[in-house]
Amino acid sequence: MFNNNYKIADKNVWKGRIDSEDNYDAFRWHQWIQFIDLSNDNIPVFNGTLGFCIIGFCCDVGVQINKGRFGAAKAPQSIRKELSNLPCWFKEEVKLFDAGDILSEDCTLEQSQDALALAVQKILNLNLFPIVLGGGHEVAFGHYNGILNYLSQNKSKPKIGIVNFDAHLDIRPYPNGGSSGTMFRQIADVCSDKELEYSYMCVGVQKYSNTVDLFKTANNLGVSYILEKDISISDDWSLIEKFDTFLNNQDHIYMTICSDVFSSAFAPGVSAPQPLGLDPETVLKFLKYIIKTKKIVSFDIAEVTPRFDQDNTTVNLAKVLIFSVVNTLCQIYNLSID
Repeated sequence: MFNNNYKIADKNVWKGRIDSEDNYDAFRWHQWIQFIDLSNDNIPVFNGTLGFCIIGFCCDVGVQINKGRFGAAKAPQSIRKELSNLPCWFKEEVKLFDAGDILSEDCTLEQSQDALALAVQKILNLNLFPIVLGGGHEVAFGHYNGILNYLSQNKSKPKIGIVNFDAHLDIRPYPNGGSSGTMFRQIADVCSDKELEYSYMCVGVQKYSNTVDLFKTANNLGVSYILEKDISISDDWSLIEKFDTFLNNQDHIYMTICSDVFSSAFAPGVSAPQPLGLDPETVLKFLKYIIKTKKIVSFDIAEVTPRFDQDNTTVNLAKVLIFSVVNTLCQIYNLSID
C-alpha cells in the first residue's frame, strides 16, 4: 500500500499545441495521454500489444546525501512539459498513461524507493512498459526492486541484466544508508541474499570520476564496464561485441540513464556535469541496439536538474531519449507509423 508519498498525475501539465482535434495523424502526446491512479486496485489490465506508463520519482535525497548538486526532484514535471508536444509517431493501438509521482517529503529515502518499487511492480502487472522519470539516480534501487518483485511472481530466480549509461559506477559501500552513489552495490547485495546472478554493465565510465577502489570493487563484483575514452576511440563493431557478450547472457534488461554520462555541452543541467562526456547520438545508437534485443522490460532517466539547465537543453535531451525508447519499441512490434 502507498502512504502519503504517492500523488496522482497533474493533468494540467499535459498541454500544448493542437493542430487538429480529430485527425490522429496531427496529434501530440498531450492529446493521447490517459491517467491512472495506482492506489486503485481495480485498474483493468491493458490488453493491447504495447502500452507505456510514466511514473515520476520526485526525489533527490540520495543526491544530497552523496554531496551532489540537488534539484532533480523537480525534473519529472519539467520532462512531462516537454513530452507533451511530441508528435504521435505510433499507431492508435499504442496507449500512453501517466500514473503520477512518488514523493520524498515526510518520509525516508528507503520509503520513497519502496513506494517506487511497488509502483513499478503494479505498472508491469498492468501489462504496461514503465518509463520512470527521476529524480536522483537513487531511483535505480527502487526501480530494480519493482522489476525483480514482478518477475519473481512467475520465476523464482529471474536473470535481470542492468545496463547503466553513466559516468559513475555507483557501487560505493553504504554503512550509513543508501545514496545516489550506492544503488548498484545495494542491488549486488540483494542478488547475493536471494542467490541471484548479479549482472551489471556501466557504459560511459570516466576514470576521473571514480576512485581506484571503485574499479577494484567493480572487478570483484564482476561488473562489465566500458570507459568513455574507449567509446570515443573504438569502432562500433568492437563495442557491439562487448554489448552482445553481456546481453546474450540475460533474460531481461533494465536500462537506466544517468544524465551526467553526456558531455555538459549537451547536458548542462545535471548533478555532476561532465566536460568530456558522451555524445547523445552515440548513446542513442546503443540504446536502440539494446532495445531491439526485445529483452528490455523497463527504462528510467535520472539526474536531470532543471535549476542548472540552460534553455531546457537537458530536459529536451531527456525528451528525445524517451521518444526514441517509445518509437524503437513501436517499430519492433510494427506499431510505428514510419
